Amino acid sequence: MNYISFSLAFLSVFLLLSYYIYKRFIKKLHLSSRKKHYLTLLLLLNYLGIVGYMFARYYFEAPNWLYFLFSIPIGILFLLFCTTIFYDISGLLLQAAPLSERKREFFKKSLDTVSLAGAALLAAKSIYNAKYIEIQKVDIKIKNLKKSYKIAQLSDLHIGGLIDKAFIEKIVTKTNALCPDVVVITGDLIDVSVKKAAAALNELTKLKSKYGIYYIVGNHEYFHDIEEIITYVKSMGIKVLENESVYITDGEDGFHLAGVYDIMGYRVEKYIPDLQKALENTHNAPTVLLAHQPKFAKWIYEGVDLMLCGHTHGGQIYPFRFLVGLDQPYISGLHKHNNKMQVYVNRGTGFWGPPMRLGSSSEISDITIFS
Repeated sequence: MNYISFSLAFLSVFLLLSYYIYKRFIKKLHLSSRKKHYLTLLLLLNYLGIVGYMFARYYFEAPNWLYFLFSIPIGILFLLFCTTIFYDISGLLLQAAPLSERKREFFKKSLDTVSLAGAALLAAKSIYNAKYIEIQKVDIKIKNLKKSYKIAQLSDLHIGGLIDKAFIEKIVTKTNALCPDVVVITGDLIDVSVKKAAAALNELTKLKSKYGIYYIVGNHEYFHDIEEIITYVKSMGIKVLENESVYITDGEDGFHLAGVYDIMGYRVEKYIPDLQKALENTHNAPTVLLAHQPKFAKWIYEGVDLMLCGHTHGGQIYPFRFLVGLDQPYISGLHKHNNKMQVYVNRGTGFWGPPMRLGSSSEISDITIFS
């Protein structure tokens, strides 16, 4: 899907959501016509902000303060949409409840106040949460691994817009402080052209680890000239795992680190994941596989001890977590997929769209694998 088609589809969906919020929430509030008019105007301005976001993202350069203002409306609309669903359901229950008209009126006005205040507070809390990046320490036992290794996992940086050079500098500093043996980046590295992302990308050359930095592509790379991205990342001295593996060792015992292209490759019919090729010659030691999406696990039957992935953002804004769960088997954290393999899902080190997180903080995974 090209930028124009994607933008039109994106904006059409958000226009429908805005209409739903107006029709089922704003119009039903116990407020004066003038206050409802102001709320409707704010909803319209919020939608225009989303239009501005699409243009700033793909069609023109915007200063960060303006990009921030354009980004926030996406999150606000989603929270308002969830609030409207809550308001709708609560209203139906209230109508069905055996209450006097006086009590019903009191509870209806209370519901109005709680819904409006709740949406505002959640939006403010979400923006506040997005500023912080959590170091998530995880210990994972792997059978037949003869010594422990520390892996720092970054995922879903989505460089572009508010994820700029300063943001990546902070990520690099926090990651280097972990003194990892290996750094892995599990996809969705950039969300703009390589040219626009270059200054921030170059900060990743300052990452330090004993045995190298490894990267696999995510689904978003397919939208921004995947070949150019892979070539540029290689020029930075970062190893791109393209349906292949490397052996990580201190000179004696170690493990295989394999990586595959994203399953988006099936759809676009290029850069297609090939697990069999990635796992060639990996039978003599434990294997850690990098795959962007958790649902890639359904294609793995043997040969992998641990899969590291991202993609889900942990839901990013809490109610969205339920929608993510419809598409992905795991949303965040460590999971035992079967008797042979475990899956760890990073919640995303950056964010996509609005600089907002609710119930899912940004994450640098500090993973220790041991026997």
